[in-house]
Amino acid sequence: MKAAWYEKQGPARDVLVVGEMDDPEPGAGEVCIRVAASGVNPGDVKKREDAFGIGMPYPRVIPHSDGAGTIDRVGAGVSQEWVGRHVWCYGAQSYRPFGTAAEFTVVPLEKAAPLPNGVPFEQGACLGIPGLTAHRAVNVAEPLISSWISALILLMLRLVCICLQCTKRGQAI
Repeated sequence: MKAAWYEKQGPARDVLVVGEMDDPEPGAGEVCIRVAASGVNPGDVKKREDAFGIGMPYPRVIPHSDGAGTIDRVGAGVSQEWVGRHVWCYGAQSYRPFGTAAEFTVVPLEKAAPLPNGVPFEQGACLGIPGLTAHRAVNVAEPLISSWISALILLMLRLVCICLQCTKRGQAI
């Protein structure tokens, strides 16, 4: 498969390599997704640049935790009915070496969610970490922040839901 990866940390132009690698194989409870869109988040950039001072967690890292695509293969214990389904995923490169900046990625089934009909892969690739961040802001940090910020976050979440619904129905936004 074609993939982008890094084997040392630093600015993208200095460390990212694009090349061929072996296709990943799903293990028990995992699915292999043919990636159609890969989402880039601030955390992905910070890990690549070693902003946290942790160093390289693995000898080679394919970046990006979020993505969307079609399930290509499944591991033991996962129903074959998943093959061919459009999904979005999150956490592909969280505590794992290989993320979604590749033709294929492997994630545990619980980190792959069905993508509703009509929702483009590009939008699906944006649902993971941003959605989890919004959820935590509303449900975890809400008591710590002022009510107007909480209301603003809820309004933004509602707008995202409206945009997804309009897209699903084929309406222009």
